[in-house]
Amino acid sequence: MAEGSKKIAENRKARFDYFIEDSIECGIALEGTEVKCVKAGQFSFPDAFAEIINGEVWVKGLHISEYSYSSIFNHNPDRAKKLLLHKEQIKRLSRKVEEKGYTLIPLDFYLKAGLVKMTLGVCKGKKAFDKRETIKARDADRMLAREFKKRLNE
Repeated sequence: MAEGSKKIAENRKARFDYFIEDSIECGIALEGTEVKCVKAGQFSFPDAFAEIINGEVWVKGLHISEYSYSSIFNHNPDRAKKLLLHKEQIKRLSRKVEEKGYTLIPLDFYLKAGLVKMTLGVCKGKKAFDKRETIKARDADRMLAREFKKRLNE
């Protein structure tokens, strides 16, 4: 994430459930009231994923709540949203996704120069023993930090 940007949300579950091989910044084509809801943090994406259809990248499973101050001309909360990428980037992503086990997962959302951006990750699923190793490593780091802080305060 670049300097001068504000993080809106992060998909911590994706970092636990997947190995992140590569990540890419992309824009999102949003309708008017969707932008206001995203900036207010009124969206969820725990089961969101992206797929490449006819040379375009679409994110599905991203739920953006309806804007409460809008009239009847509100957006569909569960519609597929188009991601804005260059053709070369889309070709590179499609080659990666065609490999067995790789998928596109949204990692985080942020504002950059007033625009809503998303980090899209090329991910490979973890097995149960990989998740246990992640938990073990995290606990070991936590214990090490406690010991370091304890020795520092003595």
